[in-house]
Formats: sequence, structure tokens, C-alpha cells
Amino acid sequence: MKFSWVACQPNCRGWISAVGVVTADSPKDFEDFAHGRDLRGTTLVLDSSGGSVNDSIALGRRFRELGLLTTVGISVVTHSALGERASVAGEAYCESMCVFLLLSGKARYVPEAAHVRVHQIWMGDRADDAKAANYTAQDLMIVERDVGRLAKYTFDMGGSGDLLALSLSVPPWEDLYEMSRAELRLANLVTTDIVADVLPQMDAAVVPMAEVTSKAVHDRFVSGAAESASAQQPAKSTKTAEAVVPTGGVAAPAQ
Repeated sequence: MKFSWVACQPNCRGWISAVGVVTADSPKDFEDFAHGRDLRGTTLVLDSSGGSVNDSIALGRRFRELGLLTTVGISVVTHSALGERASVAGEAYCESMCVFLLLSGKARYVPEAAHVRVHQIWMGDRADDAKAANYTAQDLMIVERDVGRLAKYTFDMGGSGDLLALSLSVPPWEDLYEMSRAELRLANLVTTDIVADVLPQMDAAVVPMAEVTSKAVHDRFVSGAAESASAQQPAKSTKTAEAVVPTGGVAAPAQ
């Protein structure tokens, strides 16, 4: 995941843009980005297809510690004779573990045009053909442990059991499930319908949806090899953090 500062002076303080897949490097990358900056109470604008479960949990706890506000969007900088102008376009994706980063905000706003999508966590190295893979008792222990960690994190952040029940009901061989406005509220992912609550004085600066090119839908999982690539690249998302090496033999295809 890439973190960058977006200035929107003179009308507002600015915000953090967080784009891409969460990897094992992301918590340190954020600390490097935060060094020397006073980020308390700042807004975090998310555009991500998810990533590592445990590293996302670590990031989310750090975001809450800083009292960040969260939203979904794409940071847009336009150039004119009067200089650069920054704004946020709502046509963006927050998928898989990104949803739990969204939950870390003290206040949370989701634009009408945003796509918030969930599914189960899984072994990243076996996600491409989850039904045909073999799983050991150790594998199941890792998944169940990480589900437990995710559940504790969800409740610590003020999320509801509805979020867990919904996300854990969508298997990896099905499409990600896009949450409705009612489900976002039921999960407590949305705390406000007013953009100014998370982006002060930005009401008029939000880019009209007609001006934004739609983003391609991401796949869901990342293999151990792919996770070492740049976090800026479109990638497959959620994996349990320790399940990067295949275990067991080759299973017969599921009936």
C-alpha cells in the first residue's frame, strides 16, 4: 500500500491517500510516511483491494490510535491557471481487508458511488483453486486463529457482528459481495452521511462522478510471490498472513 499526502490548501488541511494492496511492508511504510508529521485527526482516503489480514489489523489499530477519519475515494489533482486543486472522487473500491481499514476511522463516510465489497479470508497460496487444494490441521489452525483476531479487531473498532457474518459467508470461489447502503449501516461501517464530517470544507470539491473513469474490478487474492511486488499494482487481495507456502499434496478436484 502506498501512502501519500494530498494538500488542498487554502481551503482545508489535506488528507492521506492510501492506495493499493496491504503487504507485510505496509505497517513500516506507514510509519516511515508518518515520521515527522502530525497526523492526529487526519482523514485517510482508501482505494484498495485488501491484502494481508494481520498486517491490515496492525495498520487499523495504528490508524485508530492516531484518531484518523476514514472514507473511500480516489484523490484527484487538477491543474489550472490558479494552481493545483485537490479533490476526492467517490468512484473507488474498498475490498476485502480494506473494509476493516475503513472501520478503523473514528468517523467513517462512504460516498454513494463507492464500492465496498467483502468475502472470506483464505490461504493466499491456494486461493486460485480453493476447492481443489489440500489443507492440513496447521492450515486450519492459522485460518481460525486469524478469524479470531479479525473478530476481536472488529468489535474493538466498533463494528458489528453483521460485518463478520456477511464477510465470512462469501467463499473465495464466489464473487466478492458488494454491501448495500443498509448493510453498511448495519455493520457500522458508516457513521455519517455528511462528507464534511471527514473532509472539512470539501463539500463543493468532490469531483462529479461523470468526470471520473471507472476503475476495473480487482481480483481477490495475492500469492506469496505477488505480495513482494509493488503495492501500487492491481493485485489479488486477502490472505492469511502466514499461509504463503503450500502444504500437503495435490488434491483431487472437488465434486
